[in-house]
Amino acid sequence: MSMKKKIFGIFGPILISAVLLVGFFFAPFKIDLDSKRVLAEASTSMATNVLRGNAIKNKAIGSKEYIPFFGSSELSRISPFHPSVLADKYDRSYRPFLLGAPGTQSLTQALMMQSMGKNLSHKKVVFILSPQWFVKNGVTNDYFNAYYSELQTYQWVSDLKQVTADDIYLATRLMDFPKVKEDKRLDSALKEIISGKLPSSSNKQYIDWMINMFSREDELFGKIGMVSKDKEIKKAKKPLPNAYNANELDQLAAEIGQKETSNNSFEISNSFYTKRLKKKLNRLENSQTDLDYRYSPEFSDLQLVLSQLAQDNAEVLFIIPPVNKHWSDFTGLSQEMLQDFAKKVKYQLTTQGFNNIADFTKESGTQYFMADTIHLGWRGWLAADQKIKPFLESDSGKAPNYKLDESFYSKEWQQKEPNEINK
Repeated sequence: MSMKKKIFGIFGPILISAVLLVGFFFAPFKIDLDSKRVLAEASTSMATNVLRGNAIKNKAIGSKEYIPFFGSSELSRISPFHPSVLADKYDRSYRPFLLGAPGTQSLTQALMMQSMGKNLSHKKVVFILSPQWFVKNGVTNDYFNAYYSELQTYQWVSDLKQVTADDIYLATRLMDFPKVKEDKRLDSALKEIISGKLPSSSNKQYIDWMINMFSREDELFGKIGMVSKDKEIKKAKKPLPNAYNANELDQLAAEIGQKETSNNSFEISNSFYTKRLKKKLNRLENSQTDLDYRYSPEFSDLQLVLSQLAQDNAEVLFIIPPVNKHWSDFTGLSQEMLQDFAKKVKYQLTTQGFNNIADFTKESGTQYFMADTIHLGWRGWLAADQKIKPFLESDSGKAPNYKLDESFYSKEWQQKEPNEINK
C-alpha cells in the first residue's frame, strides 16, 4: 500500500465527515419549526433549546396567539390553576408561551428578550419576579451556564449601533462568568464595549460568522429535548367547572390544596414534602435566618429587563410571589425582610413607569396560596389569574410611558437600604 493510500486511510474518513457536516449545516433545507403544532408543543415545553434559541420562540411571540410568560421554576409546576391550564380550559383569546425554567433569572431573560427583536414590540408580557433571585451574588454560575445562549449574546453584540449604559453594564456583567471569558474573541469584543467602543471589524466578522453557525444549529436542532406538557394540562383541567366562576374556583382550589398537603403542617404539597424536605428537617430548621434579598446585583440585572421592555414599548404585568409563611417561620427567613425587598423592587419599577404590579408578598400566610416553600399553588395561581386575565383581555388604549433611570445599574442601588427609600 502506497503512503498516500495509508494517509488517506487514516485521515480520509475524518475529512469526508467534516465535509458532510459542513454541507449538512449550510444546506438550504430546514426542519419545520414554525408549524402550529410545533409552536403549541414549544409553548409549554420550557425546553432549553427553545429558550436559548431564536427560531421557535420568536415565531411564537411574533404571532397574535401567544403571550410571553417570563419566569422560572414556578412555570414548570402544572396544576388546575396554572395559566396554561386556565387559558386552555376556558378557551381564552391568548395562550401563554412559557419562557423560563428552574434557574432562569433577569440576566438570561434580558438576553432572551433582546433576541426577539421586533417580535416583542408593543406586546403584552407577564413577568413573574421571584424574591429568591435576589441573593447576595445574584444568579449562580451554574444557573447562568445552563441557559447561556451564545447565539443571543453574539446577536446583541452584532446589532450594536452605538454603545449605551445598558450595553456597558451587560458587557461588564457577562465578564463575571468564566464561560463567557473562555471565548477569546467575544471577550475581546466585550472589553471594547466596556470602553465605550463598538467591536472591531475583525471581531464583528468573527461574531457574524458564529451567528450564522448557531442560527443554523438552532434551525436544525431546536426541537431536540422539546417535550410538551399537553398531557399534564389535559389531566389538570379535568376538575375545573365548565364555567369560570371565581368564587367556585377558589373553593375548589382550597379543597384541592387541603387534599394535596395532608401529610405535613407546612401546607406544602405531599410529594414535595416527602421527596425534598421530610428527611432534612433537622438541618433545615433556622437555616435561613441570614438569607437576605435586599442587596443584590440582581436589581441591576432586572434593569436590563426593564430597559429592553421599554425599548419594545411592551406592556408588562409583574407578579411578585410570597414565601410560604409556615415554612419561613420554621427556617427563620424574615418576612419583614421580604417586605423590604418588595418595597425596593416596586420602587425600581414604579419610578420608571412600570405600574402594573401584582404584589402577593403579604399573602404568605393565606391557606393553600403556595404549593411548596416558594412556588405559587392552587389559590396563588388563581389569585394571579384575577390579575392576568383582565390585563391581557383589556385594551388601555394608551402607549406605556417609561422613563428609565441609569442609576439602577449602580452598586449603590444594589446595596441601597430599603428604609432609605422615600416612596
